[in-house]
Amino acid sequence: MNTDTPTGRSFATARQPATFGACTVEGEPDEPEHAAVGDDRTLCQEQPRTIVRYRHPFGVRVGARFCPRCRHLAAAAPTRPGVQERLHERVLDAAEGPLRADLLAALRRGAPVPKWFNGPADFLASHARLDELTEGAAPAAAAFEAQTLSLAVAEDGSWRYLVVLPHDGGAPLLARGPRTA
Repeated sequence: MNTDTPTGRSFATARQPATFGACTVEGEPDEPEHAAVGDDRTLCQEQPRTIVRYRHPFGVRVGARFCPRCRHLAAAAPTRPGVQERLHERVLDAAEGPLRADLLAALRRGAPVPKWFNGPADFLASHARLDELTEGAAPAAAAFEAQTLSLAVAEDGSWRYLVVLPHDGGAPLLARGPRTA
């Protein structure tokens, strides 16, 4: 969905560049840094290679020597959806109603999504601030009885939206409450 808002913002204009992990190829002279694709190949080579992966993204470190072909291919790679577009796609599966409609509109306008994490439900419950929710709180709170889930928070104007994404494939649960500092 690429619905433009009155400000001209759309999901298409908010797309992010593709990212790749960094690696070097064992035995390669001068070991330039490559863009890693999977566990055993670089962006510039299709055949499997013995690579050493790093914990930083390709092309971020200043002063590193980069493979020019990997740089070119990484720059030409398709963009990926921004966080608002990814959350929008997930929220489409939530029960219809005014809360869903408001959240979808907020995400199309570019509402910030400061939190989105996966993990044990008891840990995520501490970040949900369930006691501050005024709409949809009971079903959202019940979802925290699962072992693991995903939790996203979107902020729009005076509202804080909570999106609970069950790992069992169930529909997302939505809640909201006033935004506090």
